Amino acid sequence: MDEKEIRFLPSSKPPRAKLPKVGCMRSITDRIPARLVLYFLSWSGFLVSFMMRNDINFALVAMVRTNAGGNGTNSSVSDHCRSVAVTESPAFANGNYSTLDEGAIPQVIEGVEEYGEFDWDSTVQAVIKGSFYWCYVLSQVVGGVATQYFGTKNVFGWSQFFTAACSLCIPYASDLHYGAVILLRSIQGFASGLTWPAMYAIVGYWIPPVERSRFMSSFQGFSIGIGLTYPLCGFIIAYFGWRLVFYTTGTIGMIWCVFWYLLAFNTPQEHPRITANELEYIELNVSEDIKNGMGMKVPWKKIFTSVPVWAIGLTTFGRIWVHYTFIMSGPEYMQKILCFDIKENGLLSGTPFLCSYLSSVLFCYIADVLVHKRLMTLTNVRKLFTALSQIVPGVLVLLVGYLGYNIVVVLVLWFVAVTFITASYAGAMANIVDIAPNLAGPVLAFAQTIHMTASFLQPLASGIMVTDAQNITQWLHVFGVSSVVAISCYLIYQIFGTADIQPWNYPVPDAEVTSTDDSAVIANQPMLKTIGTAGRDDEEDDDDEESSSGHFK
Repeated sequence: MDEKEIRFLPSSKPPRAKLPKVGCMRSITDRIPARLVLYFLSWSGFLVSFMMRNDINFALVAMVRTNAGGNGTNSSVSDHCRSVAVTESPAFANGNYSTLDEGAIPQVIEGVEEYGEFDWDSTVQAVIKGSFYWCYVLSQVVGGVATQYFGTKNVFGWSQFFTAACSLCIPYASDLHYGAVILLRSIQGFASGLTWPAMYAIVGYWIPPVERSRFMSSFQGFSIGIGLTYPLCGFIIAYFGWRLVFYTTGTIGMIWCVFWYLLAFNTPQEHPRITANELEYIELNVSEDIKNGMGMKVPWKKIFTSVPVWAIGLTTFGRIWVHYTFIMSGPEYMQKILCFDIKENGLLSGTPFLCSYLSSVLFCYIADVLVHKRLMTLTNVRKLFTALSQIVPGVLVLLVGYLGYNIVVVLVLWFVAVTFITASYAGAMANIVDIAPNLAGPVLAFAQTIHMTASFLQPLASGIMVTDAQNITQWLHVFGVSSVVAISCYLIYQIFGTADIQPWNYPVPDAEVTSTDDSAVIANQPMLKTIGTAGRDDEEDDDDEESSSGHFK
């Protein structure tokens, strides 16, 4: 038997017969690549996940009374923003103080209204926010192991379901006790922590190497999620109350789960609607990387001691740190230093993340072109885009601190910094699949255990450094530390990062199979596929080739 006629597939299921085309609808669905459907499922999945993750950040503003804890926050913010408005008014600039009146600054303090139902102090609010990320970090390895045994479809789907269910329950839990809210947020964090390892694991089976950077841009659906959540929450809170925020995000999450279970499949061989040509294209292009990784025993010791894995985890720690400076500390800075009201705050905090999705698509496309045309080695492409994602934001976040009240310039730098952070998904984050396509889920789980600690260390460090939220010098310390962490962590990746597939990516050979004849080799493989499209007429082949075997867009 000619070994060129045999392809080993990443699935233990036997090949299935292709269904014949039936009617117009079948013809239309054949022209939609299954990889494109998976892209939009991934994109929308992370969008919904991050909506449910971040909704409480703005909802707490309406849930908690502004003078909760008796710390005088409302008064201090009002006085600071009033003084900023006065000094920036045309009358003050001309020295005509007599023209100043109360009507000159009504909108500046619009965002510090007295409203809310609960007397939760700042410590309780911090615990509510932080509980999500404590459990999120703990679930990373669990997600990697679960994905190896249960597949992405089950793990990603159920994690989204439980996250959505908790969102729907938060309004009722709030009426009971803040401890109930903390419990629900902890469950949400644990469930959400499973999503990243699960989705990374499916990439190796579905996406050829030359398309991986572009597919990784689908993970930037979370940027759209953040960008939509902040202004959406501001609108809902202003007109319908904070409870509808959780009902909205939870309902969207439940609806998404239905589409996921109808359209998502762990491997191309399981997909009932994939065309023969697209299946063949995937097999031919991923078979060299994927060697039957489904159900493979995870070599945790080798992952824990792998220098390239540690390089990814440590460098992305710096990216997460600077990213969460904008996500977690950003809204507070805009409110208390730049004095935007809640609606403006939501819009300005969210818009940069909408832009960052577009930039992620561009960065990932450029990375794929550089790899496909062999203009740079894959390792150098990953290092280039990792540098763009950390050095550029690291410098700009420091400038934001020094520029102070130059609002227009600060906002421009803010937008550019958040935009460049997404280059990491054509850099170190895509590198996870490069070095271990069979074990992308477990490797990501370990890397995220390292770098997601920044998600709660950054707010903690900011809280220690900023004791007076109106003190711009203290905010400069926050931005300075973010700059140092982002740039220094990148240097680790520059030295130790690589895109070479690691030896522990492949299963250990079966010692009992020692024969070198074809029958023994074939017997040791769980599944075989013969190249060709026997049983299909020439016309069908031509249609499929035109519609499905082309590169993923």
